[in-house]
Amino acid sequence: MEHLQRTDMSRPRLSSHPASLWGPFSTTGLLVGVLFFAVSLTPSLIPRPYLIQGTISGFSLAAGYAIGVLMRWLWSFFELPDASPRRQHTLKIVAGLVCAAAVAVFLWQTAGWQNTVRDIMGLEPIETAEPLKLGLIAASVFVVLVFLARLFRLTFHFLSRMLERLVTRPIARAIGGLAAIALFWSVADGLIFRFALRAADSSFQSLDAYIDAEVPPPSDPAKTGSAASLVNWDELGRRGREFIASGPTGAEIGTFFGGEAREPIRVYAGLNSADSARERAKLALEELKRAGGFERKSLIVVVPTGTGWVDPAALDPVEYLLHGDVASVAVQYSYLSSWLSLLVEPGYGADAANALFDEVYSYWRTLPKDRRPKLYLHGLSLGAMNSQGSVDLFDVISDPFQGALWSGPPFTSELWQSVTADRDPASPVWLPRYRDSSIIRFTHQQNALEIPGARWGAMRIVYLQYASDPVTFFDPHAFYREPQWMKAPRGPDVSPALSWFPVVTGLQLLADIALATTSPIGYGHVYAPEHYIDAWMAVTDPPAVTPEDVTRLKTRFKEQ
Repeated sequence: MEHLQRTDMSRPRLSSHPASLWGPFSTTGLLVGVLFFAVSLTPSLIPRPYLIQGTISGFSLAAGYAIGVLMRWLWSFFELPDASPRRQHTLKIVAGLVCAAAVAVFLWQTAGWQNTVRDIMGLEPIETAEPLKLGLIAASVFVVLVFLARLFRLTFHFLSRMLERLVTRPIARAIGGLAAIALFWSVADGLIFRFALRAADSSFQSLDAYIDAEVPPPSDPAKTGSAASLVNWDELGRRGREFIASGPTGAEIGTFFGGEAREPIRVYAGLNSADSARERAKLALEELKRAGGFERKSLIVVVPTGTGWVDPAALDPVEYLLHGDVASVAVQYSYLSSWLSLLVEPGYGADAANALFDEVYSYWRTLPKDRRPKLYLHGLSLGAMNSQGSVDLFDVISDPFQGALWSGPPFTSELWQSVTADRDPASPVWLPRYRDSSIIRFTHQQNALEIPGARWGAMRIVYLQYASDPVTFFDPHAFYREPQWMKAPRGPDVSPALSWFPVVTGLQLLADIALATTSPIGYGHVYAPEHYIDAWMAVTDPPAVTPEDVTRLKTRFKEQ
């Protein structure tokens, strides 16, 4: 009994006193945490306002603190010698002074680091990074995260002690840990994530349903949404109505080239146009037939972004280049922004893209080859990923479409990943050269599609991507290893001050994804029409467009 009593009393216990939640911080944890905090102030791909920077720094501080606590626990676990109490006190003072100095120096340099990114993107430099506000936000985030971690530890110990009455300690701890994880996950998933998602869903749905009175249904019976259309104007969604109502007219295109041009055809089916992705695709096909889309020289199957948006910077230029003798068709699959769609419903977007391509391609194949339009694919962001996934090249090899232009492909795009991984080792990740460049080529802000000695094949696929686009170049492995695109030679729009650091760089790139569309046009995830012009020229090879026309067209779009 005496032996059992000693064993029981020797068990480590965690007090349920509030001090367990609000007790002192670990010195080692703070030392490592401050190091992570300081490094988090260095630049990444996208300029960051102080609110976002403070949040990143708070998470970095918490991550470093956790690593420091783990290091201190391992030191004690292996019973390594500690310094004397007096020496520990001295070390704490010295460490505190060093940390305070490091934080001050790094905060002072934050504005300069951010300006290295802003200067590349042509933005006005900032005079201050609001260090006081930044520091307060970071400290608040850190305290909340530490509190949650300690609450988890309390929950784990409480559940373990309860279970020790029934089973042995190792089993009790294992079950208690799993139960605590399940409890916290259910709270985060059920009360926080799903609540936030429902709120976002409701907000985006309301925005999608909004009908601008200044954008009336088209009077031209050939247009989607008109009285003669198979698709109701009110069911197109906000982005669909924008797509149909915008774009250059035949008269504008003709004036630009000094001759006659046709009115471009745009077809769109919204989420509310039919009950399923397949039904919407069939409806879009019938509307495309009705509008005469298969009687044009070119036809573009467009997969929109998550909100249903079709980037005018991509479609307007190609309608000019093809003198208006082109039809484009798109089907909405979501009204959430692309990053939310990518998170909660990526398969749904793929289903819609598959259905649309299958319907259009199947009908297109039945037409005489000498009288059917040239067929192209296009997608931006999540649309690029879903467009890539909509077609199996082996299925179309006997009767291939003519080409595709995919811009800003997300890092999860399987075809893009495969091609990039299989690139010429002498080419950088941000501008790969794939095999003999006869089918797939890459470009960025500077036209890189003219490759000496390379000839295009029957199918032309172009990836337009910026080295500063985190949607494309986010790397989950960046949390523990340096991404390839950070090594020399770097892209021209990536800050030379960007450095890799474990954990912190991964957190910075996650924030960059959220900020990707806040960059100026021509950087980040905001693609410029003049860069689309070069890409479309390579994909479509329009016969009646001269280099002078291309220069004038770029000037026209830059001035808009």
